[in-house]
Amino acid sequence: MTAIIELRDIALKIAQEAGDLLLNRPDIFDLSEKSGALDFATQMDKASENLITELIREIRPNDSILGEEGANKTGKSEFTWVIDPIDGTVNYLYGVPGWCVSIAIKQGDIVVAGVVHAPTVGKTWSAVLDHGAECNGSIIKCNEPIPLSKALIGTGFSYDLQSRVVQGEIFNQLITRIRDFRRLGACAVDICMVASGILDAYYEVGVYEWDFAAAGLIARESGAKFLAVPAIPSGSQHFVLVAGPSLYGELGQEMISDGRWIKAI
Repeated sequence: MTAIIELRDIALKIAQEAGDLLLNRPDIFDLSEKSGALDFATQMDKASENLITELIREIRPNDSILGEEGANKTGKSEFTWVIDPIDGTVNYLYGVPGWCVSIAIKQGDIVVAGVVHAPTVGKTWSAVLDHGAECNGSIIKCNEPIPLSKALIGTGFSYDLQSRVVQGEIFNQLITRIRDFRRLGACAVDICMVASGILDAYYEVGVYEWDFAAAGLIARESGAKFLAVPAIPSGSQHFVLVAGPSLYGELGQEMISDGRWIKAI
């Protein structure tokens, strides 16, 4: 386990270097379209991923890498680094706080360490499997118990405009039954907010492994329940749900039994 803690510490340093790079925000952005006009990457997404992958290759040359912007590498070791160089690119483009750098480390198929660094909100979350979760070096715990009627819930929406029709119906189904919604704009930060007790729950359809890999471990290590299931029909996109155990039970039963939640992409 000492080796995993050392990997977490390496990820912390790399994420902070990437965050420092990104804080030097350019005046003009080059945008490259991905799945659609609303889903894009900037030159800074690519610069951040290049920095992260170069540091990993220098320090851990035998490890595999899975990056959102395509900087993938198959290594000889049992470890894979799962990278989102900027989660919340739209926030970053507009100058809205809350974007982050997310780095997870998998041993085989299991995430064993994770770091989410959000410099504009002054928070860095991290976790090591079976060793708890931290924010800025202090132990964190999710809120528990929280009834649905008192829950402050975060969510996100698909880049596909047609999918938002169903997502809007789901939103309307919940809005009269909870305390309120918050829309922060970066999946990894939203999940970590649940881990820190800033939000009570978070759900979203249409996110990728690099969006939730690190944050999902952080949430579980905070005592929260975390679910990520492949969405239909796309196996690469996922439905995610995170909440304290009692609220998770109440939300999860409804969301999973209603197929629209998983199909709304």
